[in-house]
Amino acid sequence: MTSPNRQAPLRFITAGSVDDGKSTLIGRLLYDSKALLGDQIRRLESSRSQGAIDFSALTDGLEAEREQGITIDVAYRYFATARRKFIIADTPGHEQYTRNMVTGASTAHAAVLLIDAAQLDFSQQPLPLLPQTKRHSAILRHLRCPHIIVAVNKMDLLGFSQEKFNAVVQAYRVLADTLGLPEIRFIPISALHGDNIVHASERTPWYGGGTLLSVLEQLPVGEGVSEAPQDFHFPVQLVQRADGSKQDDFRGYQGRIEAGSVRVGDQIRVEPAGLESSVSEIISLQGSAEQAAASPLAPQRRLAATLCWFDSRPLTPARRYLLKHSTRTVSAKITAVRRVWDVHTLSHSAGHNTLEMNDLGEAELSLAQAIVCTPYAANPDTGAFILIDDATNHTVAAGMILADGETAG
Repeated sequence: MTSPNRQAPLRFITAGSVDDGKSTLIGRLLYDSKALLGDQIRRLESSRSQGAIDFSALTDGLEAEREQGITIDVAYRYFATARRKFIIADTPGHEQYTRNMVTGASTAHAAVLLIDAAQLDFSQQPLPLLPQTKRHSAILRHLRCPHIIVAVNKMDLLGFSQEKFNAVVQAYRVLADTLGLPEIRFIPISALHGDNIVHASERTPWYGGGTLLSVLEQLPVGEGVSEAPQDFHFPVQLVQRADGSKQDDFRGYQGRIEAGSVRVGDQIRVEPAGLESSVSEIISLQGSAEQAAASPLAPQRRLAATLCWFDSRPLTPARRYLLKHSTRTVSAKITAVRRVWDVHTLSHSAGHNTLEMNDLGEAELSLAQAIVCTPYAANPDTGAFILIDDATNHTVAAGMILADGETAG
């Protein structure tokens, strides 16, 4: 149970373009919050280059990452303060590894999106943001990330200019309004020098908000999902029998309740077969219970969904893929591509019949067998799926199911 003075644990990611300073930010956050062990501190301090600590060395653990100077895989780090426990996912900024960013963002309560202000051309009006900043923002929108913090990084290289910080804020607000993002928080920082990460910076007297850590400590968890009542939904992961040799022996169905509620004695329907039964006993990790939390869902064979395409080979509408949803895997065919999101113009363009690697678009799917699902906006656990190439076993796309009449935005 969470202490009254301690917030629920928070899962957050760092996102943004290459060289925006995501790994450096996490290293600085852990270092200044005193969340590192002695050997980690010694490792960091031994990485000094021209007097500065290389904080990215803490998260860029793969040899290829250190050699190329980029993050490839999702690196997870755990730490805690007096107010909250945190799980951080340091996600890649390079376009080639967008799929890894989607993986990290899919379970996040919040995202810290970094913008390297030193890379922007302030002579242009309106101020242009980098394409990957736009792409990651669009992905966060479609994944319904409840909280987005925009950390305007490398302010030290701009003399901590309030004017340039405000220009970045204004440019990102236009992007946020176009995408329909939730409320955004903006913080001017220097990840390398620690300004406004854990400690308030004396070099930004014009900034009246909190530090990054103080904002993360206070974010509420559990927002962003529809509060509409839902039926019981229980994907079965395992059929458990104590002794299969006895006909009258115990048989239990194990899994996680994804939505709704159920009580002992309730009538249930097994989909997609349509068989009916009743609940004789509910057993949790704490023992027998009279009820448990859970959601009425209808089986569906035709879906509309937002797809983030991961594969280097373009989508082929004529061929079939494997669709993995919760505990079920069924054959699926993409019957139409409705539209593709253009990262440069911030608009959707129709008339496409395919998706290229890292494209974000809206498609229609036909399934060989029905699945029991919800729109992603109603319940991410029952509204998400992945597409798999059955020949290579590669995950080719992540999907978010749309409600009838809903568009990808």
